[in-house]
Amino acid sequence: MSLELPDLPFAKDALEPHMSANTLDFHHGKHHNAYVVKGNELLADAGLSADTLEELVMEAKKVGGPLFNNVGQCYNHSFFWNCLSPNGGGAPTGDIAAKIDADFGSYEKFKSEFVAGGVGQFGSGWVWLVADGGKLKIVKTANAETPLTDGMTPILVADVWEHAYYLDFQNRRPDFLSSFLDNLVNWDFANENLAKA
Repeated sequence: MSLELPDLPFAKDALEPHMSANTLDFHHGKHHNAYVVKGNELLADAGLSADTLEELVMEAKKVGGPLFNNVGQCYNHSFFWNCLSPNGGGAPTGDIAAKIDADFGSYEKFKSEFVAGGVGQFGSGWVWLVADGGKLKIVKTANAETPLTDGMTPILVADVWEHAYYLDFQNRRPDFLSSFLDNLVNWDFANENLAKA
């Protein structure tokens, strides 16, 4: 299979003022697209067989190096776009709300741990809410790594590479992560992922 740049699930200016169209121009249109282009160049000679992007990530992980970096980044970014919504943010609803209360004690405790996880990810990477062994937990991954390859089910992710937030928040990563949870997080998508876990 080949990689494709997915359309954003919202208009480019739909997340303003919390995430600007300018940020999405660079992040989706340039960074994500570059991973698609380079990934397809590397896949042309790799001889991998996969029917889904998730399967391709698992196969690329066995190869490692630049191939995995580009395929992994395509998966992580495609997942991230779906974690955002113009009507998102605030306390969760549905099954994910009860699961967060059960596994973290409260939404506020979850929020505190999620932001701390993202701030604590040194350099470039991601902070994830995952299902692992029937429980929700927060994990950090560096660069193109994804919890998918460790047998966990991704529920939500926030991108903490600087290109995700620098145009809007400069070096204020904690503010970006709080804004993600307060204004943008797509709990409907989280509930869909929880149902598959």
